Amino acid sequence: MGFGTIFFIVVAAIVLYQLRSVLGRRTGNERPPFDPFSRPADTATQSQGNVVTLPSRRVGDEPVAVSGTYEAIDALAAPGTPANAELRRIRDADPTFDMKQFMEGAKIAYEMVVTAFADGDRKLLKNLLSPEVYQGFEASITQREARGERMQSSFVGINDAAVAGAELKDREAFITLRIVSQLISATTKANGEVVDGDPETVVEVRDVWTFARDTRSRDPNWKLVETESED
Repeated sequence: MGFGTIFFIVVAAIVLYQLRSVLGRRTGNERPPFDPFSRPADTATQSQGNVVTLPSRRVGDEPVAVSGTYEAIDALAAPGTPANAELRRIRDADPTFDMKQFMEGAKIAYEMVVTAFADGDRKLLKNLLSPEVYQGFEASITQREARGERMQSSFVGINDAAVAGAELKDREAFITLRIVSQLISATTKANGEVVDGDPETVVEVRDVWTFARDTRSRDPNWKLVETESED
């Protein structure tokens, strides 16, 4: 399976405007948080909506090929590997594709989704996720609220984000990332009793996210089509 300079300034605004486990394996003894994606087949999903805006460089409405044909790809996926070969095919199919920008945008999107889920920010999640994926997150938040619980979360940072796979299938590009992050997370009752996690302990989170995009589309948005936790 299967975003230069202006991007870093405006990507969050673009994502907010246009816009599966949220938490993966955690180190320590805490019980894992509810995973919206470890659900029965009728609610588990693949996204069909625009999720993450990872823009290509453009002048007006005309796409502009980015510099360094394969440099960024080779720096992030070893030459000679299947992932590198597929990323090169994606770059050939879409000259505006910039692997470095994609990686930076994916990291930003990841933090936004994790934080919004913990905060129960439905409005933000609705902009960040496809309708189907949003349903899973919203259901989890609703259940948490029904129990009179709230999640306290502090995103520490991403330790690593690496290409786990890539594929160009017909004209659809898929890129899978393995993301290792750290956060402090705890779920508490109304009286402050901790029922999950630890409000003072940094835990490790491991997720695998797959993004997809039609390489012939003028729309720079990528879709979050699959996410899973690493055990």
